[in-house]
Amino acid sequence: MDALHLIRRLARNEAWANHRLHAAVAELPPADYHQLGRTSFFPSIHLTLSHLLHVELFYVDALIRGGRGALVWADNERCDREGTFEQVRLAQAEVDRALLDWLDGLTEAGELEQSVALPRRDRVQRESAADVLLHLVEHQIHHRGQVHAMLSGSTVRPPQLDEFFLQDDLPLRRDELVQIGLPVE
Repeated sequence: MDALHLIRRLARNEAWANHRLHAAVAELPPADYHQLGRTSFFPSIHLTLSHLLHVELFYVDALIRGGRGALVWADNERCDREGTFEQVRLAQAEVDRALLDWLDGLTEAGELEQSVALPRRDRVQRESAADVLLHLVEHQIHHRGQVHAMLSGSTVRPPQLDEFFLQDDLPLRRDELVQIGLPVE
């Protein structure tokens, strides 16, 4: 398995895990979704999911050369204040799809070594696409785990998120993959 195939599989797993987590969060009453004071890096499920979304928007925008750059952070602040779960859920599904489409458009693993410009406040950081993608996957796993833990302190049972795409697990995820338009393999 080459690096491009592997990173595509990781991105598909990310989209699936986001879908599964959002399905559980959708069961929360809005007050519980926005409830502050939860133990985590961000003090609510909403703020954590908003952070996950906007970090992914930032990195995916850089990867696809979308040109939004730092504008993503202004959207993040507005979402933190005013955003609803449904807005976060739909935007996350869109950015997951944009990443998958970009990856599916790559034709060889060497393209993952292209330089990606990440506009920071005081400079433009440059990283390889592969490193940006690996960082993004790690970041998403980290904060999804925090939402999972916060759900443990709510009335909603946290979903199983640690099943990777093993063939033996396919019957457990088939319907969800079809729902979000991912290959059933």
